[in-house]
Amino acid sequence: MSPRSRARETGRRQLRRQSLVLLFQWDVTGQELGSLYGGEADPWALALAREVSEDADRLDATISEYADEWTADRLGAVERNVLRIALKELERGEVPMEVALDEAVRLAKRYASEDAARLVNGILGRAVRERVAT
Repeated sequence: MSPRSRARETGRRQLRRQSLVLLFQWDVTGQELGSLYGGEADPWALALAREVSEDADRLDATISEYADEWTADRLGAVERNVLRIALKELERGEVPMEVALDEAVRLAKRYASEDAARLVNGILGRAVRERVAT
């Protein structure tokens, strides 16, 4: 990875974290997206969070489809929103599949737990394998 690509990905990593915070606050409180965020959200992070929140029901259906007898509403808010972000990024096609999966696992590990990271990895891995196979 070139230094420029690495810098861009480090910046995106921070923006994904910001999107996760925005979505977590929205998901847990039901307040308008960004209304509880301290400071000004980056436009890219806010746009991603907005796309995810507007498409949450469909993304949750996808999560439930690949979550092995679990539904998205039974997952913790961190895990659910990490999965939503990753699925949206995969749909956008702006980052390689490996990057979207790696970033999702990192977010789950950092803001939830090792178990959450394994759960996120399993659900996303299943979704990617089944979508590629069809």
